[in-house]
Amino acid sequence: MRKESAFIWIALLTASIPSPAAAAIRYNVTDLGTLPGYESSRAWSINNKGQIVGEAFNSSPLYNNRAVLFDPNRDGNNIDLGTLGGENSWAASINNNGQIVGGADFIDFQQSPQPTIFDSKGGGNNIGLGKKGPAWSINDHGQIVGGAVNSFGYERAILFHLNDVNNHTELGTLNGFNHSNAYSINNIGQIVGFAFIEPYTRKFRAVRFDPSGQGNNIDLGTLGGEYSAAISINDYGRIVGRADTATGSCHAVLFDPNGIGNNVDLGTLDGCNFLVATSINNSGQIVGQASKDASSGFRAVMFDPTGNGNNVDLNDLIDPTRGYSLSNAIRINDNGWIVCWGGNSSFYYTTLLLTPVPAGPADFQLDGTVNLEDYAILTAAWRSTPADDNWNPFCDISDPKDNIIDERDLAVLAGNYLVNPP
Repeated sequence: MRKESAFIWIALLTASIPSPAAAAIRYNVTDLGTLPGYESSRAWSINNKGQIVGEAFNSSPLYNNRAVLFDPNRDGNNIDLGTLGGENSWAASINNNGQIVGGADFIDFQQSPQPTIFDSKGGGNNIGLGKKGPAWSINDHGQIVGGAVNSFGYERAILFHLNDVNNHTELGTLNGFNHSNAYSINNIGQIVGFAFIEPYTRKFRAVRFDPSGQGNNIDLGTLGGEYSAAISINDYGRIVGRADTATGSCHAVLFDPNGIGNNVDLGTLDGCNFLVATSINNSGQIVGQASKDASSGFRAVMFDPTGNGNNVDLNDLIDPTRGYSLSNAIRINDNGWIVCWGGNSSFYYTTLLLTPVPAGPADFQLDGTVNLEDYAILTAAWRSTPADDNWNPFCDISDPKDNIIDERDLAVLAGNYLVNPP
């Protein structure tokens, strides 16, 4: 089951502002490493506190993987999250409360992992949810979704119930599709994923699931082609993923959540015909990957959410002297931090964290630009001094600092306004 789900995910990924070679450095890059005894790693999720989970793995001689909580201090002290008694596991999602879910082998059926809640301290107190399949996403209320094999042998999207592992809600599928899987749940309980005909095929369709399990699922359509998949939904109900076009290309897409078909083609990048949006944050920033076709080398991308095609290769926004190659931007949190898959010539495939370079002293949010949100932070501290309740020392940006938030600080903000807009 783990391998089928992994192949489905890989199938999803593999089935005008220019990007100049000398673009300004917008992101610092940190290699998060792996676990002892494993050659590579890849992240699957990042929360707003910067906690990151994923898997360490070896690709040969036999593929094996282990769930990992990456060291938030970036010192390489990554935590092995263990299994359910078997050999393999992977962590797919971490919410803002630090709860982690994914899948882990159970000792009685090595090749069919259970959806798992991991002990974030690595103490091995992991909880299996009583099904054969993966848990892909957990929201801040502890609601978990994923996929599991039902009594008829079909994989179906599932809303897991923590207090009753024998009474999970099966979310059904779409007409004409045998299987389904839920990949993302937001903090208001909206669930998206895809229905598919059989594993290992490209025949799948994006779905917004009825969380009640009554089967009122919404077909989110495509971009004129046959197939699509929904991969991420933010708290405002905006959904991204991939969809086929009428000409047979695969493009990143912002789906119409009502299924009416007003989907937004997020465009292409330097002639690429295979593009996937893997994550959207609550600010509407969208990341993913692009390549010329499903078998070519991939590049991590930040997509223009308007659909005007002003997409950016994230490789152009990092220091080229570091020698990193970013192949896929897998998740972006609300602070604009991005976890990518990539590597360089000196090591195996690894997890790379991109953090925005502050756009001057007025970038209070550290999101790489000075905008109205930073202005709002400064105005909230306006005319304050250290004796006031609304004093914010980070807003005292005049040179020299003078312990009052006034016109001199506003002038600094104005001088940095809209520097390096995302």
